[in-house]
Amino acid sequence: MSTSTPADDPLARERSHLAASRAALRAMREDVESLDIRDVTANWVNAEVLSRQIDERIKALADLSDTPLFFGRLDYLHAPRADQAEGAEESKRREAPSSQGRRWETGGRFYIGRRHVHDAGGDPMVIDWRAPVSQPFYRASKKDPMDVGLRRRFGYTGGDLTAYEDEHLSDPAEAATASKLLQQEIERPRVGPMRDIVATIQPEQDEIVRSGLSGTVCVQGGPGTGKTAVGLHRVAYLLYAHRERLARTGTLVIGPNKSFLHYIEQVLPALGELTVRQATVDDLVAHVEVRGADDAAAAVIKGDARMAEVLRRALYSHVTMPTEPVVVVRGSRRWRVPSYELEDIVRELLQRDIRYGAAREALPQRIAHAVLVQMERSGEAPDDRVQDAVARNSAVKAAVKEIWPAVDPAKLVLRLLTDADFLAEHAAGILDEDEQKTILWAKPVRSVKSAKWSAADAVLIDEAADLIQRTHSLGHVVLDEAQDLSPMQYRAVGRRCTTGSATVLGDLAQGTTPWATRSWDEALAHLGKREGVIEELTAGFRVPTDVIAYASRLLPHIAPGLTPVASVRENPGFFEIRTVTEASEVVAACEELLRNEGSTGLIAADARVPVLAEALTAAGLPYLAPGAETTQETRLTLVPASLAKGLEYDYVVLDEPQAVVDGEPDERTGLRRLYVALTRAVSGLIVTHAAAVPPQLA
Repeated sequence: MSTSTPADDPLARERSHLAASRAALRAMREDVESLDIRDVTANWVNAEVLSRQIDERIKALADLSDTPLFFGRLDYLHAPRADQAEGAEESKRREAPSSQGRRWETGGRFYIGRRHVHDAGGDPMVIDWRAPVSQPFYRASKKDPMDVGLRRRFGYTGGDLTAYEDEHLSDPAEAATASKLLQQEIERPRVGPMRDIVATIQPEQDEIVRSGLSGTVCVQGGPGTGKTAVGLHRVAYLLYAHRERLARTGTLVIGPNKSFLHYIEQVLPALGELTVRQATVDDLVAHVEVRGADDAAAAVIKGDARMAEVLRRALYSHVTMPTEPVVVVRGSRRWRVPSYELEDIVRELLQRDIRYGAAREALPQRIAHAVLVQMERSGEAPDDRVQDAVARNSAVKAAVKEIWPAVDPAKLVLRLLTDADFLAEHAAGILDEDEQKTILWAKPVRSVKSAKWSAADAVLIDEAADLIQRTHSLGHVVLDEAQDLSPMQYRAVGRRCTTGSATVLGDLAQGTTPWATRSWDEALAHLGKREGVIEELTAGFRVPTDVIAYASRLLPHIAPGLTPVASVRENPGFFEIRTVTEASEVVAACEELLRNEGSTGLIAADARVPVLAEALTAAGLPYLAPGAETTQETRLTLVPASLAKGLEYDYVVLDEPQAVVDGEPDERTGLRRLYVALTRAVSGLIVTHAAAVPPQLA
């Protein structure tokens, strides 16, 4: 019986390197844990900040036993180019300040992983996937080997390295073949929240991930093209490449609902990024408590970009031209600013591109300056303290209150929605009479607190708040499932990145709101990013061939002109349509799929969920709500069709397709909702129905 040693067994050598890398990562973590900051902090505030940074660093250095520390290797034919080596050296400097003076000495072999790991001497053992030297792992090919002789992919079972696969990219005698390890990783069963795709990023995805911070990118991607993962990995890349800038300005990921955000929340921490905030659009505009709901017609009008001009008119209608002079008394002297001079000041402020609130704050200073000019002409020598004192004078404050009163954004919107005359005055030429009647509330409301605000009303209040005081801008915003946003919601998001950039992710075919996006050019315009670049992902890595082919029958009816997703998976997947007569047969289909490894989702029209929940309970089959984390014990999730977007399961039972369509206000929206539901499966789909399936699927 022969035995192999690390010297003659490649797999043993790679396992040895993995063990050494894990030991090095533990040492890195222990170094941080042993830091004593008592002698380097000036006060308790500095100590608190530094302590928090150290805690975050310790978390980022965690070694997850079931997550591969590295997933690939590159052997370069020659030493890396200067720009690539600089990227690896920069990675090392970030991780090991004590080794800043060391020379890059790793030669042409690089292990690619989720994070940088260095040895005791500061030399890298694993290179961060985001470093320039790692880029050929994702983009090199037979046609363009990018100076790479060997690309090696590693296969893992749990956290154990069990296989490897080599591509000799610069060897013309070796034919290009599809990677089986890559296919296995893509098709690996899913239990729990969404995971990163750092080991399987494709060339077209990598181009988007590594695009620069200064530009906005819009990604149109059908089901299973990985657009959400691409957006999250782009955030991780930007935080690596522009860490100091984004640490100052901040990053934000916006999703459609809490279930979706819970599903994706572990991706960035797995990549070592712990500081990215996640929110829904409703979270961003939570100026008031939302307790009401609009009908579709009212919501469409309130979400129309024309409402921005209505709000602007209504706000600035509060500004009135002065008719009386301002008289400031200081000691024995009286200083008079005539009304015509006040009017000039007000008109000049109105013409400037500044917020209502900023102009109101500037007005007393302008009036005070006019007084100081008179003082100087009379021979006095006033300074800034005198100007500030004049600006606080009671006569000046009274004039400002009369000319440019403070406005509460919620009260402004409330008046527009409850005062027909006020709305008519400021919507004239913008909204017709029928549109005005549609958004007017039927009953008067006593106060902002007692009003039953809708989600669309909250967006209007956010618009008004920004007209009064500029919204803080972040460095980068990722907006997922963007196709469902109204123009006013796009404006709300755009306000959060006016001085930054955005990554917009969506699929026009999956728009299921009455105000769904019609084109990405239009969406980018509302976002304030007309210069944004639109990219399209059409290769499907998640949805099986037979399933996506069936769902794509709906495209001519819901999004004509969109390129259908082409599945690149070798496994065609499991797909079956069954006629059933009662809910127990739907439960039986779930039990059948649960015999397989991985998660199962039962998706149904919202109105059907109580019936199916009762049937599952009667059968003793435990299930989860959307967003709850699946476990090995409970792998079934009961999903209302309205919450299915963005989620995925290994296997799906789709109950009553026609009921999904009928649950929406119009057929096109219903078919789009059905398209979403059909494309949630990763490995297999069973469609169960008693009523006939929609004819568009026939």
